[in-house]
Amino acid sequence: MTGTSADSGRELLLRAKDISIIFGGLRAVSDFSLELYQGELVGLIGPNGAGKTTVFNMLSGIYRPTSGSITFVGRDGNIQAVNGKSPAQLNKIGIARTFQNIRLFGKLTAAENIKIALHHSRQVSPVDVLFRTGKFRADEKIMQEKTELLLSIFHLESKVNELACNLAYGDQRKLEICRALASSPKLLLLDEPAAGMNGQETQELMELISFIREKFNLTVLLIEHDMKLVMGICERLMVLNYGRVIASGLPSEIQSNEEVIKAYLGSGYEAVGGKK
Repeated sequence: MTGTSADSGRELLLRAKDISIIFGGLRAVSDFSLELYQGELVGLIGPNGAGKTTVFNMLSGIYRPTSGSITFVGRDGNIQAVNGKSPAQLNKIGIARTFQNIRLFGKLTAAENIKIALHHSRQVSPVDVLFRTGKFRADEKIMQEKTELLLSIFHLESKVNELACNLAYGDQRKLEICRALASSPKLLLLDEPAAGMNGQETQELMELISFIREKFNLTVLLIEHDMKLVMGICERLMVLNYGRVIASGLPSEIQSNEEVIKAYLGSGYEAVGGKK
């Protein structure tokens, strides 16, 4: 898998080619293809039940496609097949995700949730841990600094010692993104990051997603129903309906696409405001 985007010169990072998945005779996703280039921010939209999260589950190793292929340029710069790898294996090569239903460790603090995700980068041996060597203490300091940095980016520094289950809903959403970032991914998959947030929280999240993409040199693919968020930050969009791509292109093209309006946006959609 090689190549660059003709428009931007960006390097191709992930390619899904004609992936499909069948559950008990039901074809949930059919012949889905996607190319993601380094640094892009792309939205995957469509009505409930269209297959969006199923696509994420295939890209992140939770499901294995029934047919088709997925390849990814890992941290080492080598092209690797995604098919057949576990979520943990994909996380090691640079793919991280959040979930539509928050999956934090509720009885651990905000800081502890992030530190769990940092363990992949630790440079200490069991002996260092057992005897609390200088190497161990230095590594602990690095983990603490990374944790504090991530929490500060999401304005959660005051919540460092709070249990995740006690955080406000919007803060839990942010903490889950923090934890995903802690693994230093190349590709970040965000599954409805603004779900349940109010207008102000959504606006703040929109700005944060744009910020972290630049700061961490990320490629971001997100699923979202909030059209203001999607139209405000995504460079291009793909629209799923009944497991098939019905449109793809620039936000301005998608919001005026008659098939998309009929299947998803609805006749009352206001293109300029990005509302339904």
